[in-house]
Amino acid sequence: MSSSCTENPSQSLSAIVLIGMPGAGKSTVGRLLAEKRQWPLVDTDDLLANDAGCSLQDIVDQQGYRRLRQIEEAVILKGDFTQQVVATGGSAVYSDKAMAHLRRFGPLVFLNVPLSELTSRLSNFALRGIAAEPGTGINEVFAQRMPLYRQWADVTIDCKDKDETAVCAAVLAALES
Repeated sequence: MSSSCTENPSQSLSAIVLIGMPGAGKSTVGRLLAEKRQWPLVDTDDLLANDAGCSLQDIVDQQGYRRLRQIEEAVILKGDFTQQVVATGGSAVYSDKAMAHLRRFGPLVFLNVPLSELTSRLSNFALRGIAAEPGTGINEVFAQRMPLYRQWADVTIDCKDKDETAVCAAVLAALES
């Protein structure tokens, strides 16, 4: 990737943990941050799917959204995220234990994307393995989760109308200030 994100990110952090709605860009921005930090990117959705042996959507369909949240919490609680960029699943904020555990490793960075942008990014919202009651749409999930993201965020990045490179630069600038 280009070096326009930032040239010399501070090396004093032990981890960077990204939180936010599905479609906020946690995995995409996480890849850029991981490259800049020369750390691995850990996507907790991938950890969860690997641990469960099936997709998030399969878990929701077969065992329900509450079970997905339980598995997500267990996967996060057993993780050591030292010197990693962590892209969390959007529902991680429902677990105080998981969020407190993640915070032990580094700041919780909320990628705040307006609902209108999320709606345009997520054509497949209902098929993304979202840990929400069946039939719950993006508007309801957004309304439920926003207070939780704000509660847990150590840093909030306004992502409105920003591409991933600009968001990466904003994250690093905020963490270095």
